Formats: sequence, structure tokens, C-alpha cells
Amino acid sequence: MIGASKGIAGCEACGLAQTYSPQVEDTVCARCGSELAFRKSNSISRTWALVIAAYVLLIPANLLPVTSAGSLFGTEKDTIFSGVIYLWTSGSQVLALILFCASIFIPIAKLLSLTFLLLSVQRRSHWNPRLCAKLYRLVEAIGRWSMIDVYVATMLTALVQFGNLMSIRAGSGAIAFASVVILTIFAAKSFDPRLMWDAADQSKDAGK
Repeated sequence: MIGASKGIAGCEACGLAQTYSPQVEDTVCARCGSELAFRKSNSISRTWALVIAAYVLLIPANLLPVTSAGSLFGTEKDTIFSGVIYLWTSGSQVLALILFCASIFIPIAKLLSLTFLLLSVQRRSHWNPRLCAKLYRLVEAIGRWSMIDVYVATMLTALVQFGNLMSIRAGSGAIAFASVVILTIFAAKSFDPRLMWDAADQSKDAGK
């Protein structure tokens, strides 16, 4: 808010801080040529759309099978949660915890964190913006690690192909889960964390 009041904007592409006037059309960054703006346009609405879509796809991602293993003895389908249970009961508790954290806990925690940040910005909350900024950076940093389940399904599909004897195919749950991860990554990118500081600055100005 302080930079915007002084006519200074940061480039979204290269981060260069420079003077910017919203009255001048098609203002671009002096260093990389990207379009300049004080804040990301329609940040809240775009982030809400991506978060809601991720919430919807989270249901089939956890209910539908991620992998389908076919052999001479039949076909066995596994969801994310059944894979966690299998690893835990087979003695691989560490792998079960890794799979649970990466494929269940982290995606849900990311969505809840983004929801909290969106609500705090919309309500003009000035509660601890430093902690909210750290939460946003954490959400943005751990996004790609949720893809571990998709990586495993893809590797097994590519490696375990023995004709009619045995084969493993990625299930529809893997597609839904990958979509959830991608949507949450895009949601974190579309959210503008500077809006949190705008709300805090406005509350300070109102208290003066």
C-alpha cells in the first residue's frame, strides 16, 4: 500500500520496483517489458474459482482408484487411502506416512490455507500479516511435492507391463488428483499476497 501510494509498482515477472501511473495505458516494465500493475487483476475471484474447482475434484481424487493392477488372478484397484493402509499394514510405516502427508494432508492443508487467506483479505482482516505471509510462502513452496502419488502411478504404469501376466494402469483418481495439485499451484500463483498488507495498512490508517 505504501509503494502504491507513492506510485511505485513491482514487476510480476522480474521484481523490479519502478514508478507507475495507472492513468497511462499499456505501461510496461523498463527491464523485461512485462505489463505493470499495482496488484494482480481479479486476484481474489480467480483464486476463489481455482480453489473451489480443486475442492470439487478432491472428492473423486480420494474416492476413485489411482492405480488398477491386472494379473492372471484378477484386477485390483487402489485408492490413495487404501494404498496408505496397505503400506502401513505391510510394515512400511515410513512410506505410509510419506504417502499420507504428500497425497492427503498437504493438498487439504493447502486448500484450507488458501481459503483462510482469501477470507482474511476479503474481510479486511489485519491479524498478524507477517504470519499470513509466511503461510502463503509455505503454501507456494510445498505445492509441487503433492505430486508424489502421481509420479508413483506413472512410473508403475511405464515399468510394469507384462502383457496378460501383469500390468498396472493409472486410474481416473490419478487424473483427478493431478488436477487438484495443478489447480492449487495455479491458485497460489494467482493470489496476490500484497492484499494482506493493504488490509493491514488500511486498518492502521483508520486507527489514526
